[in-house]
Amino acid sequence: MPNQTSRRDVLRGSLALAGLSALGIPEWALPALAQGETLVPFTDIPDNVRWETPPDQRRLDVRTIDGPFTPKDKFATTQHYGHPVVDPATFRLKVTGMIERPKSLSLDELKKMGSTDLVAGFECSGNRGPLQGLCGNGRWTGVPLKAVLDSAGVKAAAREFVFFGADHGEEEIEWRTNKFKLDQQFGRSLNREQALSGQPFLAWALNGDPLTRHQGSPLRLIVPGWYGVANVKWLAQVHIQEEAYLGKFQARWYRTLRGEMIDGEMKWKESAVTHMQLKSFIARVSKDGSRYKVLGVVLNDGTPLKSVEVKVDDGPWQAATLDPATNGKYSWKLFTYGWNGATPGEHTLVSRVTDATGKVQPTEQDLETKKSFLEHNSQAPRKVMIA
Repeated sequence: MPNQTSRRDVLRGSLALAGLSALGIPEWALPALAQGETLVPFTDIPDNVRWETPPDQRRLDVRTIDGPFTPKDKFATTQHYGHPVVDPATFRLKVTGMIERPKSLSLDELKKMGSTDLVAGFECSGNRGPLQGLCGNGRWTGVPLKAVLDSAGVKAAAREFVFFGADHGEEEIEWRTNKFKLDQQFGRSLNREQALSGQPFLAWALNGDPLTRHQGSPLRLIVPGWYGVANVKWLAQVHIQEEAYLGKFQARWYRTLRGEMIDGEMKWKESAVTHMQLKSFIARVSKDGSRYKVLGVVLNDGTPLKSVEVKVDDGPWQAATLDPATNGKYSWKLFTYGWNGATPGEHTLVSRVTDATGKVQPTEQDLETKKSFLEHNSQAPRKVMIA
């Protein structure tokens, strides 16, 4: 990796500024590198990092963030059963189970229910330092899930809303000493209150363009404020039932194991991966003459923020400035910090965010009883070299 990256390199692949202006976002608010500004290299990036990743396993190079929205060809993608090809012309969303009127809806029929935009950012629950690249922020176009469910007439006894993707694969299921090979679809669920809250969203476009295959074309679920696993891609069916859904990716695969002291005794608890935990990280450090600027990202569940701070080496916490272009409830929040008095040599920089309830982003030590790597939201120190 070269030590310095030009403004032209960073801007490559970004959304057109004209498109952002149409959304009422001032160009001055964007965190793109200024003319003559260069990146200061991080010294903690592993040597074996692959920056050019395939579209079905894409990782965002957070150093290249240049605006509120992540372009479709940079937005992170992950997979469990591959990325299926679904023809939008023949696509049907099935709505089945405990409803009065079962549905089989084409994309055009969904669009006739109304079209609105939702700005939402999210990360994979496995996203962590130093790269932090399994994340993105987008302007999604679609219809609230509640509109579809209301049209189907949800029965009073319904409690669990299961979302199946078109992606599937063979799994070996073990139950005690028995093993079974089954072909399973990817599935996640929400309870009644969550599904009917008006927040979950059925999206068919990202940043004004139809979803790509790798972003879940032709339709995906967005649960704003939740980790990426909840945002089921290639959404094929919504099935409403009374009993809890215990599919692999709901009940077993996406769990967090942590210890908690209760009455003087350590108790080990498993919790579901749902709402995003409060988190910030430093995306890049740049230089313009003798001035240095830090750009960072905040991801959380939509709770309003109180402050974001940056610390250099063993110095005091200093206030950072939130970017006004990313103030939507569920948007990622970009922040900047002017680093004055940088001296030659290696330095450690770290950020922390505090929300309006007083919750502070934890340190690594605060999470020492968490045994699984999912939901890793600790303060993440970055190292840079000043020439």
